[in-house]
Amino acid sequence: MRVLFVQHDHVSPLGPVGERFAQHGFEIDTHLVVPESSFEAPNIATAFPSAADYDVLVPLGAPWGAWDDACIGRWLLPEISWLRDAVSSGMPVLGICFGGQLVARAMGGSVAPAPRAEIGWTSVWSDQPTLVGEGPWFQFHYDRWTVPPGAVELARTPAASQAFTIERTLAVQFHPELDAAGLQGWLDWGGASKIRDDGLDPDVMMAQTVATADAARDRTHALVDAFLTDVAGLLPR
Repeated sequence: MRVLFVQHDHVSPLGPVGERFAQHGFEIDTHLVVPESSFEAPNIATAFPSAADYDVLVPLGAPWGAWDDACIGRWLLPEISWLRDAVSSGMPVLGICFGGQLVARAMGGSVAPAPRAEIGWTSVWSDQPTLVGEGPWFQFHYDRWTVPPGAVELARTPAASQAFTIERTLAVQFHPELDAAGLQGWLDWGGASKIRDDGLDPDVMMAQTVATADAARDRTHALVDAFLTDVAGLLPR
């Protein structure tokens, strides 16, 4: 089986999500939307691969808003249409943070700036902890979705909805792919100042990420396993 990871920027590694897909024998392809050279001017065009060539799609996070057509509309709107066709056709999709927001928007929900950011390791309240564990999961977002019609919300925090399923698709607001290497890339490309602006300490956040790496990897592997068996139906239970 083949999985396509959509990396919206050059600092979106696959982390333990990609690791678990590989352990299940998936052939992994990636599509980079905004290369490093366009990071400061991200409204560029890109041609998304044919979804029919894959068994599952995984759109990852991004530092831009999933609502911001003016900033990134040249690729944002085509990706929303691409995901709408995929989800509606029954193709499994695992949408992560920005990727989950794209699924919400594609399927008739909405995305808008949230009253406050969620940054750091956060527990969620889950209706189905065998599918979406309660965490803690890493959060780094300023926006939130409304759950689309026909979807089933699975998890939430006081600040935002955290997970829903629709068709054979799972969207999560948090970052199960985040590990220390991924966090370092975000810190180096503007994340550290954003974390400090939120009144938090990026050094402590990194130390926490390193110290809890094994447990976080186990939670992520369990999430991927449950998605592939219970939502996507690509692996036997």
